Amino acid sequence: MVLESILSADACLTSLERLRTERPRIHCITNAVAVNVAANTLLALGAHPSVTHDPREVEAFTASAAALAVNIGTLDADRRDAIPKAVQAARRAGLPWVLDPVMATRSAARREMAENLIAMSPTAIRGNASEIDALGCTGSSDRVVAKTGPTDQITDGETVIRIHNGDPLMDRVTAMGCAETAMVGAFLAVAPSPLAAVAQAVLVFNIAGEMAAAKSNGPGSFQAALLDALYTISDADIQERSKVE
Repeated sequence: MVLESILSADACLTSLERLRTERPRIHCITNAVAVNVAANTLLALGAHPSVTHDPREVEAFTASAAALAVNIGTLDADRRDAIPKAVQAARRAGLPWVLDPVMATRSAARREMAENLIAMSPTAIRGNASEIDALGCTGSSDRVVAKTGPTDQITDGETVIRIHNGDPLMDRVTAMGCAETAMVGAFLAVAPSPLAAVAQAVLVFNIAGEMAAAKSNGPGSFQAALLDALYTISDADIQERSKVE
């Protein structure tokens, strides 16, 4: 019943239509190689991106957005300063926010940053299996966790959803995970619940990846085809391709 209510083609399309008509602004603080990819992903969906990580203005940008997406892939001095400010601004405004703890275990400083951000109660956490497992992230009544990989697992601590869609070409293009995190932020702004938002974002992104791969000759053409697929994806595409349990 949960899958039918939040991951049916109609449910996903309802969220997509809201993105396309309401065009919510999603503020993204992401890593240096992902800024263009994340912004174009949001635009293809219908959302409107903002991407400043200047500590002097990030609070204002976040407070006036519909949701916040935080990626710690590039922790330069500005981002280290800006990210906590943005999160605090989101919390003050009652906005949903998603954390992507990229390579959180590669250095003590990065792990400390990730753990401090987790303590600030993200609405959702999206990362690969090694990151999620190393940080001990679990879903709970106020947090949804997405562990992505060959099979994506999404949970709020009670319901567990597994998504089997996607294509190997998605691992051959930089910033795919970062783009998916930005999508989670977008769906958090329009979906009926955090669990629905995360599950719908992951499903739609992976189905778009399959559609793009079918029209691509390799990683280069895949990037353009993915944006086209996100722009055109329909309820029929979701209905025909969805592989969830």
